[in-house]
Amino acid sequence: MNHPLWARHRVSESGDGPVTLLFVHGLGCHQGIWRRMLPAFTAQHRVVAFDLAGCGGADPHRRHALLEGHADDLIAVAERLRDRRLVLVVHSVGCMVGLLADLKAPHLFDAHVMVAPSPCYLNLPGWQGGFEPAQLDAMLAALDLDVRGFMHGLAAQLLPADRPDLVQELRAAFDLADPVALAQFARATFQGDFRDRLPALVKPVLLLQCADDPIAPQSVGQAMQRLLPDARLDLLPAAGHMPHLSHPQLCVAALRRFLGSLGFLAPGR
Repeated sequence: MNHPLWARHRVSESGDGPVTLLFVHGLGCHQGIWRRMLPAFTAQHRVVAFDLAGCGGADPHRRHALLEGHADDLIAVAERLRDRRLVLVVHSVGCMVGLLADLKAPHLFDAHVMVAPSPCYLNLPGWQGGFEPAQLDAMLAALDLDVRGFMHGLAAQLLPADRPDLVQELRAAFDLADPVALAQFARATFQGDFRDRLPALVKPVLLLQCADDPIAPQSVGQAMQRLLPDARLDLLPAAGHMPHLSHPQLCVAALRRFLGSLGFLAPGR
């Protein structure tokens, strides 16, 4: 598609079919983080991916202090894809970007696949998000001192210890992001609390979560399943926060099962 929006967010398209799968990355990454999954779906679906503002090859001058800005960008992309059914496949904080986009423009989306999601990363009364307030304060202080160093350290926590190659790949992705935009995105991620928005998302949702995730523990997925009106939780036998990178075959199989349950996948595929 020859449109300024496509150039601004480096939108890529492949495959064809009656259903579009729109892939949205998480904090500081870019669309290439999905590369191990995308080829599995191009035979039956139109597959679309793009870079969020300030990330990857997207316009480095566009920056959003709040996730709502990224949600508006997602809506703008989705509006140009609404000639067929549309399923969002989103990772980590990208899941909350997708949530906000759907609540603002529900006519655009048919279902969500949330990979390693969390609406709140803090441990609060009645909620185990993974981080104590003092831990989060220390993280944000480290972020302010050295954005690149903070993200490089984070990369090592997000992937299995026996995959240094993937850690390096993730660090390279972080290095492509605009540092100011990256710092803003990180703050919006870790300081956000979107738990009260979850009950308003009435679309079918697949929650994909690793059994051992240092960022979004199992308790988060279980709580989200209770809060979302139409959600199923698929707990993957894997470790880390990025199964689409470290265990793509598990994610592909789970996504195919979900699409099949919605009638969005031909029998036997």
